[in-house]
Amino acid sequence: MTEIIGVRFKESGKVYYFSPGKSTLKSGGKVIVETARGVECGTVVMENRMVEDDKIVPPLKEIIRPATEKDLKTVEQNKLKEENAARICQEKIAAHKLDMKLVDVECTFDNNKLLFYFTADNRVDFRELVKDLASVFRTRIELRQIGVRDEAKMLGGLGVCGRPFCCKTFLGEFQPVSIKMAKEQGLSLNPTKISGTCGRLMCCLKYEQDFYEEAFRTTPKVGAYVKTPEFKGYVEEVNLITGKLRVKPEKSDEPAVTVSKDDVTVIKDGKVRMDRDEMRALKKLEDK
Repeated sequence: MTEIIGVRFKESGKVYYFSPGKSTLKSGGKVIVETARGVECGTVVMENRMVEDDKIVPPLKEIIRPATEKDLKTVEQNKLKEENAARICQEKIAAHKLDMKLVDVECTFDNNKLLFYFTADNRVDFRELVKDLASVFRTRIELRQIGVRDEAKMLGGLGVCGRPFCCKTFLGEFQPVSIKMAKEQGLSLNPTKISGTCGRLMCCLKYEQDFYEEAFRTTPKVGAYVKTPEFKGYVEEVNLITGKLRVKPEKSDEPAVTVSKDDVTVIKDGKVRMDRDEMRALKKLEDK
């Protein structure tokens, strides 16, 4: 077992483990730590606790110190620098006529690096831009191209549900979402119905997937050949939430009958059919 604290550097970013050393830290407190990007100021989101050794990636770095008043003032000053850097970068992008969109700017706590996050439809040659920015700010410059999901996470906004983006409020990391999930959940494969503001599949499709996978395992699928207490027939429609099936009698012109999945015996199960052309057209919705 190893004693750790969990530190987050963005409002809803990934949680990283650090060794608290001899300090006992409260959730919400600020700490100064060393990261791969340099010295950073982060927020404690997990107080001192013991975790199994296999849950950490050694070597575990120890915090430098709990943040002081001077450190917090430095953080505020860096925020002003980021705003100024964003304004200047926008001007430089326009001057160089680059087809890119600046999303966010980050200044490391020790002022050793400025990171500019941008989106672009194609590859961008920003070497001259980097030279210009380095001559202005006299520090290391890094331009990082991000995807539309990351852009939504940084900027925030309201989803189609009317609530703030999940990725901005509580999702530390993006979960893989696929067209297959939408198909299994009986959703319309209309891109406007299953994609979020970012233009990719809605992250919330993942939330109920475990339920649907379990329901699929125990429920006959459309096209299944089943036996009810009165007749044999084919499943025409399935409601996974209620467990109800519409079954068309095999040797009768009578309309389909609604029965419970518990009252039928599966003779031959059906399959969830995915149209290849439809899948190919919607594949880009899965991209990051």
